[in-house]
Amino acid sequence: MYRKEIKVLDCTIRDGGLMNNHQFEIDTVRRVFQAVNNSGVDYIELGYKADEKQFSRKEFGPMKFCSEKDLERVVGDTEKKCKISVMADIGRFDPADILPAGESYADMMRVASYVKDIDKAINMVNTIKGKGYETAINIMAVSHARENELDEALYQVEKESGVDVVYLVDSFGALYSEQIAYLAKKYKDILKTREIGIHAHNNQQLAFANTIESIINNINYLDGTILGIGRAAGNCPLELILGFLKNPKYDVRPILEVLKTDFVKLSQEIEWGYTIPYMITGILDLHPRAAMKLRKSEQKDEYLSFYEKLTTEADI
Repeated sequence: MYRKEIKVLDCTIRDGGLMNNHQFEIDTVRRVFQAVNNSGVDYIELGYKADEKQFSRKEFGPMKFCSEKDLERVVGDTEKKCKISVMADIGRFDPADILPAGESYADMMRVASYVKDIDKAINMVNTIKGKGYETAINIMAVSHARENELDEALYQVEKESGVDVVYLVDSFGALYSEQIAYLAKKYKDILKTREIGIHAHNNQQLAFANTIESIINNINYLDGTILGIGRAAGNCPLELILGFLKNPKYDVRPILEVLKTDFVKLSQEIEWGYTIPYMITGILDLHPRAAMKLRKSEQKDEYLSFYEKLTTEADI
């Protein structure tokens, strides 16, 4: 599908880093950046802006922090064709510490927020916008939000924020296409002056289908990751998005090359993607933390007992 308003954002390193504490080799991060930069993809999200007083570089890799020195090590003297995004979690970084956009490698900053924290997200994004960055708010766990509270949050964002893009985030991989269509219409109806984005998780192997449904419903900002890498069940595979869009500005070949050089090996070292425990948390609309814990245990393939435990706890 070709639509000139569509923008693709690769968050391979940022979301994938949730599975290994961002402990990617710097050469891997460079190769991903080069591949995305050469593929025509519009944005690459390299990591988080985390406060080094709260998080240790002994435990986390450099893309947890994305200092200007960290970003410089990745970009080097490469001609930057794609824009660089970083994510900021509320309470984990002080926006007052952010340099003006003209002094930074970053072009966009995305603020991750639950509905209950939308006031804090608006304040944070307005501060960041005032420093010259493109901005986004990723409203997480939307499948758990009460409809009236979601509506209030969206109206508040439209009225009080300077944000450019608001993302519909299926954090638990629980949504189906009809729910995506319903929410897309809601976001478009309320956020009349903003762009809308989609960030889909793959617990039920629906991330790609739900991204297509979003495109059909006029969502223009699309998140993807190489080989679907990301927390737990992972995300919509970037290579599938590029293949579907059929837009000559995108070239999947650099992505296929870095798949071969880095991600075949990486997939043998850390686990992400569709598994039965992640499927179970998806169909029950639960955070995947219990499934992630199971996958690291000796009982990692005890699917039935895991399902029964979760359904009992959730009173389903």
